[in-house]
Amino acid sequence: MQPEEALRLFQIKPSMCRCAGAALALTMLVACSAAHAIDFEFVAKRAQDLAERPYQAPPDTAVPRELQDLSPDRYRAIRFKPERAVWSGQRNLPFALELVHLGQHYRRPVRIHLLTADGVAPLPFRADYFDYGKLDAQLSPEAYGDIGFAGFRVHHRDAQDPTGNLPEVLNFLGASYFRAAGKGQRMGLAARALAVDTGLLSGEEFPYFTDFWIAWPRSEDEHLKIYALMDSRRMAGAYRFVLEPGDTTRMEVTARIHLRESVTKFGIAPLTSMYLFGENQRAAQEDYRPEVHKSDGLLVHTGNDEWVWRPLINPRRLIVTSFATRNPKGFGLMQRDRNWDHYQDLDRRDDLRPSAWVTPRGAWGDGRVELVMIPTPDEFNDNIVAYWVPETPPPVGPGLDFSYHLDWQAQQQTSPPSGWTVQSRRGRGWSEQADASLRMVVDFDGPRLRAQPEDAKLLGAIWLNDNGALLEREVRRNDIDGSWRLSFRLRRLDDSKPVEIRAFLKNDQDVLTETWSYLLAP
Repeated sequence: MQPEEALRLFQIKPSMCRCAGAALALTMLVACSAAHAIDFEFVAKRAQDLAERPYQAPPDTAVPRELQDLSPDRYRAIRFKPERAVWSGQRNLPFALELVHLGQHYRRPVRIHLLTADGVAPLPFRADYFDYGKLDAQLSPEAYGDIGFAGFRVHHRDAQDPTGNLPEVLNFLGASYFRAAGKGQRMGLAARALAVDTGLLSGEEFPYFTDFWIAWPRSEDEHLKIYALMDSRRMAGAYRFVLEPGDTTRMEVTARIHLRESVTKFGIAPLTSMYLFGENQRAAQEDYRPEVHKSDGLLVHTGNDEWVWRPLINPRRLIVTSFATRNPKGFGLMQRDRNWDHYQDLDRRDDLRPSAWVTPRGAWGDGRVELVMIPTPDEFNDNIVAYWVPETPPPVGPGLDFSYHLDWQAQQQTSPPSGWTVQSRRGRGWSEQADASLRMVVDFDGPRLRAQPEDAKLLGAIWLNDNGALLEREVRRNDIDGSWRLSFRLRRLDDSKPVEIRAFLKNDQDVLTETWSYLLAP
């Protein structure tokens, strides 16, 4: 689809965008100007103007009732027609854009605009973009009018792929959530714009993206630029996303947030994932699959260069823990286990889920990486959230600026340069059940460990909080695969309280691994 064709389909004449002072009548006024005039500062000014006015929630009638009442299966029956994708007819363009229909629990419409050489072209809803299947006789899409979209999906053509396939590499769908994947990956965990009062009894607030401006790519571009306007009861914000697909798909995220009211907890660069059960926590019910999770741990690279690994759990009750630091170097929810045999699910393919790594740009100051783990009975609810909380919440009024890189990784993922955790296991041997002790087995691997001589005597440094008593420990090389195993036994003193554990391997002089940080929840 050429820019001129897009403007024709969306009933906009090119001359309208070339004429000085012309404007497009949308739900929110969009100035008709050259594409380069729509930039981050333009969206940031919109966000500031919004924040200076009282919040106006979209009406419940924005989405027709018949769409709101669709069951999950009926909603999934509505499919976008691939041949109608923006840019799909241009073989020399590296991206294609598909739109997502409103319905079921996607009830907040977003407005999508294309930035072309001729100006700004809004994308109004059209029923003929979609195949309604058997629902065609039950719905009345031609009567909906311009109801907008639930979101969009970005597909990318790999120049090295002779098939010309355009796999999905990014989607924005629901509130301020977005997902991406690298080459050969499956969509998994999600990121979002902000986490506001997450895990508090007062309840969480979910900001929503309301408008997107997507720059028309050139044939030589390997990146896609997207601007987004966000709004919520207590804040408004502007975002710029620069997408660079690849083996690792990178997103450059730039944001400016204006608060209408103060917030208790302000979470930056939040990541949301799912952990049901795995090697360190058996399934609550009989299941043929050994593990089910989109991520298996939180990795934190602190400002003082410590690497901390916290294996995830599916707790009995809400758990919120944090890792304080100054100017963090990075953090992420990781899927370290890439062995399909450990999952045994031909449909989910959790072995292909991406890890997501956040690298702050600039100094983020004092604060903490916070991890929230929520009980879930099944694999259909994301129950893990991680984000950065600045020590001082942003003030009401002035804009808060921050930026970071977000890498969606697979085999080549961020890890400490020395040594890292391979697996964490817990349980009791026959002889240990009588005294109610618990055994933890942690395997480490990495270049520093591989370089140790055959007769090396490594020490397992272990710290427990005052609710745990260490009974025994042992470190030994695994002659089967070359890793090193730390095995230790402990007793919980008060069964109603958690036990915090920190451990790493060292020799006489140096720390050889990341810090393994585990929570034995009550």
